[in-house]
Amino acid sequence: MSEASGPRGLQGNLTNYGDAGFALFLRKAFIKGAGYTDDALDRTVVGIVDTGSGFNPCHGNMPQLIEAVKRGVMLAGGLPVEFPTISLHEAFSQPTSMYLRNLMSMDTEEMIKALPVDAVVLIGGCDKTVPAQLMGAASAEKPAIQLVTGSMLTGSHRGVRVGACTDCRAFWGRYRAEEIDSEEIADVNGRLVGSVGTCSVAGTASTMACVAEALGVSLPGSATPPAVTADRTRYAELTGQRAVRMADEGLGLDRILTQGAFENAFRVLLAMGGSTNGLVHLAAVAGRMGYSLDLDRFDAMSRETPVLVNLKPAGSHYMEDLHRAGGVPRLLRELRDLLNTDELTVTGRTLGEELDDSEEPFPQDVIRPRDRPIYPAGGIAVLRGNLAPNGAIIKQAAADQDLLEHRGRAVVFEGAEDLARRIDSEDLDVRADDVLVLRGIGPVGAPGMPEAGYIPIPRTLARQGVKDMVRVSDGRMSGTAAGTIVLHVSPESAIGGPLALVREGDIVRLSVRDRAIELEVSDEELRRRAEEPRPEASPPPPGAGRGYRKLFTEQVNQAEAGCDFGFLRAETDRGPVPGPASVSASTAAGPGRTDD
Repeated sequence: MSEASGPRGLQGNLTNYGDAGFALFLRKAFIKGAGYTDDALDRTVVGIVDTGSGFNPCHGNMPQLIEAVKRGVMLAGGLPVEFPTISLHEAFSQPTSMYLRNLMSMDTEEMIKALPVDAVVLIGGCDKTVPAQLMGAASAEKPAIQLVTGSMLTGSHRGVRVGACTDCRAFWGRYRAEEIDSEEIADVNGRLVGSVGTCSVAGTASTMACVAEALGVSLPGSATPPAVTADRTRYAELTGQRAVRMADEGLGLDRILTQGAFENAFRVLLAMGGSTNGLVHLAAVAGRMGYSLDLDRFDAMSRETPVLVNLKPAGSHYMEDLHRAGGVPRLLRELRDLLNTDELTVTGRTLGEELDDSEEPFPQDVIRPRDRPIYPAGGIAVLRGNLAPNGAIIKQAAADQDLLEHRGRAVVFEGAEDLARRIDSEDLDVRADDVLVLRGIGPVGAPGMPEAGYIPIPRTLARQGVKDMVRVSDGRMSGTAAGTIVLHVSPESAIGGPLALVREGDIVRLSVRDRAIELEVSDEELRRRAEEPRPEASPPPPGAGRGYRKLFTEQVNQAEAGCDFGFLRAETDRGPVPGPASVSASTAAGPGRTDD
């Protein structure tokens, strides 16, 4: 979309009655009934996507943001019109918000296509909302700009600063281990979330906010201001102004979401120690533009991209600290020689031009220089082996470094219900050096690939002081979580992946050095197991054969394809991301053993 084309404003996207003149006449009659004048109706129309919901505290500042965006649109001479779409919150979506992400993306895409808007402002924040909006907008082919709701403020518990949700998991782990009592866990529950807004650590919401800025689809500096700050509101106003200009310029996402832009986003995902979910979401957005995630090239990029952001769970700070330290522009300056700086952004300028005008560095400890990283290699490593022929990942920067090379006996759980039933049993045969294996929680198996991959430490071991174990699953985990956890095993067990062949007591080998996740069972034995009759699955729940669930289980792709629906991918194949020239020659050989 290099230039504006077709009817603009309220004359665009006319309802088809077979009489275009009557369609426009009728539309104007109804909107005049809402109090608009002819002058307003002749303006550039900017749609504002409203994802506010009483069930979404992450979007609790939505009314203020909408008003600020409206102000910006009007200051630039446009007409702002808000409209609602689905709103998703991680803690208020059953079975999981990931199950509904694609539905939200379809809602977003079709509403953008249906309405007479010249550009849209996408307002989202909670984990799956920003990915869904970017997926939908990428497919809708109209100028679009992302505005995130911003992170929550931190709280305090007994003099210690706390914030959701890494500290949620840490305190709950202490409670399970009986280190703290019911009174204290109830007390801290009211202090972990200091305000409306998204999680204040490097979880999926914060990761996607920073990734969106690196992609060039949101204003420079807009990823990190907390939800309830003046900075957040000012960025909302500026976003509204810029949306009008993008409409006038015909600046569409096809010129912004390029191969080079996705590579920049991968760099930021790795350098901030971001959520493993970010990789799935980027794969989905890339697929809407016709690109396919190349896990081996991503892993090679990871080897040369250190973690520089001192943010929980890999570090010690919170999002408000990252904002005060200079935010994403400051991080991009540290990575500049690894970035594609000629990529266009929503400002109409290149990333390099924006960095030239960004704030000069100043002393701080949140964003480290390259010679003093938080972690020497990227936060995420890609694993392969007979357990994951199509790949698996591990957030190595947030793992127990002593467990990154490990062999252990498999303790197997058949789905989330089996896990919940047995994990705290006093009769569970489990040792600290075992490998916990959870299957049946992939995109199809769950369905929806829930964040159950963060398998809790069995209570009997937690009481003994065990803080981490190797855990393997075909599911996901929250970006706020830490641990030596292998995720996104592909193909998943529900569609016949090798994870379905693991037996209790088998030896599982994890080697992040060798990028390997393997079952120490012969190929012959695995073939024999694969030929055995599989136990009959439990009957599907009522309603599983119809509606959205039927669509989801029949159409969802695996993690490396973004867990998107196959029919939503772009019809034109534009190649892999990262591209072949995205990494240095020393790391481009792929995921074999290195000395780092």
